[in-house]
Amino acid sequence: MRSNSILLIFILTFTISYGQELSKQEAVSYTLEHNYGITIAKNNVATAKNNTNILNSGYLPSLTGSAGATLQNQSSTTSFNGAIDATTGEPREDNVIDGAETKLYNAGLDLNYVIFDGFERQYNYKKLKETYNVTELEARETIENTIIQLFSVYYQIAQLIENENILQENLKISQERVTRAEYSFEYGQNNKLDILNANVDVVNDSINLINTTQLLTTTKRDLSLIMNKKLPQGFTVDTLVQFTSPLTIQNFIAKAEKNNVTLLQNELNLKISDYDVKISKSGYLPSLGLFGSYGWNQNLNPQGVFFPANTSTNNTYQAGLSLSWNIFDGGSTITKVKNAKIAYENQELLKNNVIAEVKTNLANAKTNYEVKLEIFKMQQKNVITNLDNFERSKERYKLGQITAIEFRQAQLNLTSAKTNKSIAKYDAKLAELQLLQLTGQLLNSNF
Repeated sequence: MRSNSILLIFILTFTISYGQELSKQEAVSYTLEHNYGITIAKNNVATAKNNTNILNSGYLPSLTGSAGATLQNQSSTTSFNGAIDATTGEPREDNVIDGAETKLYNAGLDLNYVIFDGFERQYNYKKLKETYNVTELEARETIENTIIQLFSVYYQIAQLIENENILQENLKISQERVTRAEYSFEYGQNNKLDILNANVDVVNDSINLINTTQLLTTTKRDLSLIMNKKLPQGFTVDTLVQFTSPLTIQNFIAKAEKNNVTLLQNELNLKISDYDVKISKSGYLPSLGLFGSYGWNQNLNPQGVFFPANTSTNNTYQAGLSLSWNIFDGGSTITKVKNAKIAYENQELLKNNVIAEVKTNLANAKTNYEVKLEIFKMQQKNVITNLDNFERSKERYKLGQITAIEFRQAQLNLTSAKTNKSIAKYDAKLAELQLLQLTGQLLNSNF
């Protein structure tokens, strides 16, 4: 009896104490804020949004400024080869200029603007906008997949918590059986074998509880990883599950083609492929550009042999139009257009294939959900039946009408029924979430 009490104390000490409950809404909110995959997806959306800015559109002109300065130092000697100075009548002396500096300054502005480029700029800008929309859908897909992953772990924790409670109750029943067997042995109503069998069952129940508690601990760490948050050791989760009404799910299924994230992505990719065809065709058309420039130059010249020092300043203005037409580029544009059309055709085929896949997956998910929900309802009834059987067996065991083995079997049947009901409940809810994801309504539903 004493050894069983010590074992029970060990189990209760090893079991994680219950603390603050982590609600579904809190888990979702924190995951949306801190999950690494979701954060990366949001950054990709921000990058795509930057690419759709007017500054990246090609519609704005380019203005280039330039400036420069040059310093030239020169020493020179001019010899007159014996020429006579008319004033003195003497041969002219050499003219020596030492360290004469020439300074050159310049500055300019160049303006260029494409007026018409065969509509390439227009279609490329539209393509960037659709690319941004695709990136948003990719981020939504990442969020949906992460939410499914989150709740697969969250509900596993909930199931393990329920299972832990079931096993603790089971262990308590086995403990009471040991006590009864010991009292019966003292009064000569049974033999030592009943006590030994009861103790074996206590050990087995204790081991099951220890394993479940250990699995609960590791699963909680998995949830912390998904949420990117260090959760307190003793936290619990919400074990209450609410299912979406069949009418609501049917409405979601009817609108699945308009809301499914994969179908929406393929629709936008088809638009992008169409823009690629139009961008390629722009190579057939001419381009018209506007250009303008302003230049300023100043030269500071030193005194020379025959000229005094002087300063020269120039201002230059220039404007014009440029027209270019690549009449034949060796067939490069023709090849680009052909390949772009093939890519568009492939995207159409991919879209049709994805539509067929989504319809099939949707039908399978609906069937899977309905089956799992029905199994859950059956397991609920099974628990009621086994609970009634256990209570009857318990009374008969106390009266000595059934053996300990028969009572143990009723106990195990009840434990199994409760565990199967718990598993079925969360399996059905996860099946529902997966169905809602395919309909495109996961983020608009109650978890």
